[in-house]
Amino acid sequence: MTRRQTLTLVLLLGAQFTLAVDFSIMNVAVPVIGRELDVAQENLQWIATSFALGAAGFSLLFGRIADMIGARRVFLAGLALLTIASLLGGLVDASGPLLAARVAQGLATAMVTPAGLALLTTSFPEGPLRERALGLNGAMLSAGFTCGAVVGGLLTDTLSWRWGFFINVPIGLLLIVVTPMLLQSGSGRRGSKLDIPGAITVSAGLVALVYGISAAGQYGWGDTTTLLAFGIGVVLLAAFGYIELHAAEPLAPLRVLKLRSVTWGNIGGFVTFIGFTAMIFLLTLYLQEVLGYSAMTTGLTFGVLGVGAFLGGVTAPRWIGVLGSSQALLVAGLIVQGVTVGLLFFAGAERGWLVPVLVLAFLSSYGHVAAIVGFMVTATSGLPNEQQGLATGITTLTQQVSITIGIPIMSAIATARIRSQAGAPIREATLSGINVAILANGLLIVAVALLVGFFLKKRRTALS
Repeated sequence: MTRRQTLTLVLLLGAQFTLAVDFSIMNVAVPVIGRELDVAQENLQWIATSFALGAAGFSLLFGRIADMIGARRVFLAGLALLTIASLLGGLVDASGPLLAARVAQGLATAMVTPAGLALLTTSFPEGPLRERALGLNGAMLSAGFTCGAVVGGLLTDTLSWRWGFFINVPIGLLLIVVTPMLLQSGSGRRGSKLDIPGAITVSAGLVALVYGISAAGQYGWGDTTTLLAFGIGVVLLAAFGYIELHAAEPLAPLRVLKLRSVTWGNIGGFVTFIGFTAMIFLLTLYLQEVLGYSAMTTGLTFGVLGVGAFLGGVTAPRWIGVLGSSQALLVAGLIVQGVTVGLLFFAGAERGWLVPVLVLAFLSSYGHVAAIVGFMVTATSGLPNEQQGLATGITTLTQQVSITIGIPIMSAIATARIRSQAGAPIREATLSGINVAILANGLLIVAVALLVGFFLKKRRTALS
């Protein structure tokens, strides 16, 4: 890399790392926030979900806007919104404004992430340099997610949960100042028009879908609110598909979405994020509710996952060379992640299990980030620069939706198992529920890995 490319990479990785930390930094502080702001227990999950609603619902839209007006403009606007929302979020004294600040942070993520990825892919040509950049980006993404839990716990215990917001302000200001110095101002695609009906239906449909999944974790899968949200989401997304078939300038051209590398790359990415976020959630329950460790100790142990994530991102580009393609790396990473997660099924209630559990979690984190790199390279290769914003918007949408739904799905499996253990000691019932959900998580990842490998190999065979 040239010196300028190195500085550009540091800038973009810093932004992605900050956004990843934002997603999880408040999760550890949720109980404290609930007590201070008088938030009911059943509503605490919305502190995290409100962020995800904005991030998941509008990633595709802002990815397309980045294509039209220039990725740097959207990147800077998102950083400005993140800085303002974080400042206001740290000053609020009621739950309503807090949730509004989290929604604004999610919208900022929906702007910065696809724009930042588009800037990254257009700053580095296809080949080893881009693979290395995407590898480090994947490392920062997952390392940021795990570090957010550690930093959130430290800030909450030593200062205040409000510093989980305030910490973004100086970082955001620094990135806003440095960005114009390093990144060129792109003009975007002149004369193109935004597909307004498509933008409205896909954004509203995704928000409804994510809301329904989150509501299922609170009210149950058969609740009227959950079913209504799901129904609205499905109808709106179906309408979006119809609109895209007939729009002169569709928000998501079907010729891009029908590329097998884009489709199956995103399916693989979708599952790896579901598996990773669900694993962290289930391990949090295991370490605290079964092994009896404190929240601070639990947060610190996740540093092991951060190390695995970093090493996975650094070494993943080399594995592409060894395995021969990003598709092979995606499949291999998924298999490593799925097998190691599945083996956590055998964890018991004695503290002697801590070391083997952390070893398996480390290996799973390594495989997860390797899969992310394979996913990102596979899903963004072979497209012209003017469609990189769309491609990265789709990958951002994939990661945000999967991060949001992973916990409610696996939580529902664990809860159903726990409730079936009526009469058993609560510690044993909790362990049983965690084990079953962990096994389901691992089997899902391995099954999808096999499907991705089959269909991407079929594509390569057809091309040859």
